[in-house]
Amino acid sequence: MMGRPDAALLLIVLVACFSRAKTDGLDHKYKEGDRVPLYANKVGPFHNPRCSETYRYYDLPFCKPDHINEKKEALGEVLNGDRLVDAPYELNFRKDKQSENLCKKTLLEEDVVKTREAISRDYYFQMFYDDLPFWGFIGHFDENMSDPRENKYFLYKHIHFQILYNDDRVIEISAISDPNISIDITDDKEVDVDFLYSVSWKTTNIPFEKRMDKYSKHLEIHWFSRINSCVTVVLLTGFLATILMRVLKNDFVRYARDEESPEDEEETGWKYIHGDVFRFPKHKSLFSALIGSGTQLLALATFIFLLALGGVFYPYNRGAFFTAVVVIYALTSVIAGYTATKMYLQLEGTNWVRNLLLTCFLFCGPLFLTFSFVNTVAVAYSATAALPFGTIMVILLIWILVTLPLLVLGGVAGKNNRVEFDAPCRTTKYPREIPQLPWYRDTIPQMLMAGFLPFSAIYIELFYIFASIWGHKTYTIYGILFVIFVILIVVTAFVAVASTYFQLAAEDHDWWWRSVFCGGSTGLFIFFYCLYYYHVRTDMSGLMQASVFFGYMACICYGFFLMLGTVGFCASLFFVRRIYRSIKCE
Repeated sequence: MMGRPDAALLLIVLVACFSRAKTDGLDHKYKEGDRVPLYANKVGPFHNPRCSETYRYYDLPFCKPDHINEKKEALGEVLNGDRLVDAPYELNFRKDKQSENLCKKTLLEEDVVKTREAISRDYYFQMFYDDLPFWGFIGHFDENMSDPRENKYFLYKHIHFQILYNDDRVIEISAISDPNISIDITDDKEVDVDFLYSVSWKTTNIPFEKRMDKYSKHLEIHWFSRINSCVTVVLLTGFLATILMRVLKNDFVRYARDEESPEDEEETGWKYIHGDVFRFPKHKSLFSALIGSGTQLLALATFIFLLALGGVFYPYNRGAFFTAVVVIYALTSVIAGYTATKMYLQLEGTNWVRNLLLTCFLFCGPLFLTFSFVNTVAVAYSATAALPFGTIMVILLIWILVTLPLLVLGGVAGKNNRVEFDAPCRTTKYPREIPQLPWYRDTIPQMLMAGFLPFSAIYIELFYIFASIWGHKTYTIYGILFVIFVILIVVTAFVAVASTYFQLAAEDHDWWWRSVFCGGSTGLFIFFYCLYYYHVRTDMSGLMQASVFFGYMACICYGFFLMLGTVGFCASLFFVRRIYRSIKCE
């Protein structure tokens, strides 16, 4: 029944993402002298990159055109922090220029102080020329280690644009600033600056279809370390799986002998808690909502990977990723509603409407609170990470008009397709007492042990992903990322199964929530890695950057907890049903 909706979903997302492939409706072909679209995007400190701490281009005292035209941006571009405006430079197709005057500007004392602070923080600018991104620094800082009072600040006055073309198309562009053509702004006084620029065009044999390849090469590919990590995890998982299968086989043989020749020995092991193992968990409404939300996020990740493998998220297809995430999350809410309601009714819940509301806010609630805090900080800093009111209203309307109705629709479908919980053993009236267990069998030690192996499968790739999200690199090898994602799912499922088995073998029948915690514990390891990455692997600093980084990464880690926790529970439930069907339970 889900075939047609899934196909329609993919079609909608593909149209939404590809609609930005051709900016301004151009085919990227030009004649000599034609105007090529040039937009200034944003500025910000080099060590706090991307959409975290960035500001509008004209927040700094650059030369402004007489009338600033803001480019109309798609939802994903706004979420990415893009704020494109017309740049003051004229870079007409195949027209060289030699040190042409851009403007003469007087920097007031407050402008000098503001610019000097920007230079001390290594501010860079980003522009787009015919959809090609390029960057440059606004100045340089000469630091005197022996006497900080002798520090010098220089503002670049000249930019040279070097552009490569092939026939009638632009292939590559770079902005080069000459340190020898700069002005000293160390003192707090007015400065007159003559801003200049020049343009040179050169031919190249690079075809238009490969002009984005240079951005794909920004990220080093250490194939050996990746393959070595994956192989190690797979071998270790296989080794542990073999041990578990042998232990299970011995258990089946022992229980079969006990049935043939019963003795007066004390009964021990997972077989003898069959009357409690399918006793429903506490907080069944929260449990069902968690499984529903985790299933939705798993579907979201799957669809995103399908689009990535289909080539939708090519380098600097501005906003395509965020557009896809918003659209797919809204459409997959039907999966969350269906799964949560069906699970809740199987657990003999009675108030399925309240459960549906809990499912709705379980992930969106913390995300909204985080967004509110981060957006408030971004507004205080006047950063481009602050979403405009119109964009917030669009997202809110999507949530009200698409997410909520589909969630309710899924809940109604789950209610109408209600089936009884399939338990191979009858549950006793009174729960069996759980024996006293050693400390390392408690929930937190089990979570730490269960999360280590899945995290070891992805920690090498995490560095490259973080370098792309929070750095100046570009991630494009979605094939290997998809393989690692599959390995993560498989390893998480196995670790959850192994943890559940050892818990049942110790006659602890309270495995429902434990399987979720053990499966989702990888999210905690990812958050710990965030702490390490922020403080050790980067030079990021400041309240603005810290709030964006830790706020949104906490939400992502929470999403991983829900998604992998659902995987852990589903795998454990399948395993528990199989082993208890294989024995006779009186």
